[in-house]
Amino acid sequence: MVGFVTVSSRSPLAVVITVLALGAGCGGGRADFVGSRAKDVCDAEWPVCSRVAGCILGQESYTEGRLPGKGQFIVQLKEASSVRVRFFLEDVVAAGEETVITFHEEGCRAKIREAVNGRTALDSAEKSGEFSREAELTGVGDHLVEFESDMQARYVLKVEVEPLRNR
Repeated sequence: MVGFVTVSSRSPLAVVITVLALGAGCGGGRADFVGSRAKDVCDAEWPVCSRVAGCILGQESYTEGRLPGKGQFIVQLKEASSVRVRFFLEDVVAAGEETVITFHEEGCRAKIREAVNGRTALDSAEKSGEFSREAELTGVGDHLVEFESDMQARYVLKVEVEPLRNR
């Protein structure tokens, strides 16, 4: 026998059911930021520019870690593209003095250095839920991307690539 419970729309149970139903499909900040990407722990050894990077990040992956600190990864491009590095910040303790992201062309033949004041980076994260910087890279192949920050926080990092021909 199947039983049904009649719930008045004003009852506390109805409110709980409604909240659970609305929340079931919602991700929230971090989950929305990550989406369906797979986590890469960035503990491999990929050669790039006479150095070694821990991972190759693309449209399907993300990584996470703690600041202060620094990191490096590879972005592979099939054509000239805009590469955006996006940080979702959590458990921020201090803004720090500066956050720097350096984008290298393939073979490290050139670089674009994006530096931002720690307070500015944190303000951006508080307003829009993330901090990001981007650069237009013209070479095809493996591009080293480095970051360094004295901010005290946990981060989730992902990369977005948009071919320049689409702009």
